[in-house]
Amino acid sequence: MGKAFDGLIANRDISFVVHHGEIIGLIGPNGAGKTTLFNCLAGFHTPTTGRIAFEGHDITGSTPEAAAALGIARTFQIVRVFQSMTALENVMVGAMLRNKRVAEARDRAEEELAFVGLSHRADTPASDLTVSEQKRLEVARALATEPKLILLDEVMAGLNPTEVREASALVHRIHQRGIASIIVEHVMEGIMPIAHRMLVLDYGAKIADGTPAEIAENPAVIAAYLGE
Repeated sequence: MGKAFDGLIANRDISFVVHHGEIIGLIGPNGAGKTTLFNCLAGFHTPTTGRIAFEGHDITGSTPEAAAALGIARTFQIVRVFQSMTALENVMVGAMLRNKRVAEARDRAEEELAFVGLSHRADTPASDLTVSEQKRLEVARALATEPKLILLDEVMAGLNPTEVREASALVHRIHQRGIASIIVEHVMEGIMPIAHRMLVLDYGAKIADGTPAEIAENPAVIAAYLGE
């Protein structure tokens, strides 16, 4: 798959497979094309070349709504929550995708808030939550859509060491539900211990694909991050 913007190549010939319940870390220097790849997978951008298949469906160029309906959810690098709505109401928005009755959506939202550890903040406006809590709220809203694949964009960025450990534990619990995750992350101490596989992008191309141990010793990865 590839994506270009007016001649600027953001993604070049990227190919990979995600297995059921797998945790994949997506890393690379700033500007490597990670967010563009997420946007293509989630239906925000249409690839310029290649195709994207999910659960036997060709979703190349699909809308975010269609991708969500098939089971792809995402969070954002800069948290996007409905600031004036409560935490519970935020998650209900996601739950309404599968639960058209308000009472059912509320029940589902309460379950996901409990899952991410925010039950005690259910009636708190999202604007009053901490950065860590807003990140977990966004994850809860994504999970409320009942995804098969969740795309997590820097969920550990800006967190203290304790919060990073909590975020890592949350990703592991998502895995235990059988949901696959692709995680864009720069906090290596958070993603390396929990990822089953790591994909590395540099200048829009995939330069490595392997276990965290393999990636840590890969000369091309070391050069991309530290220079020759």
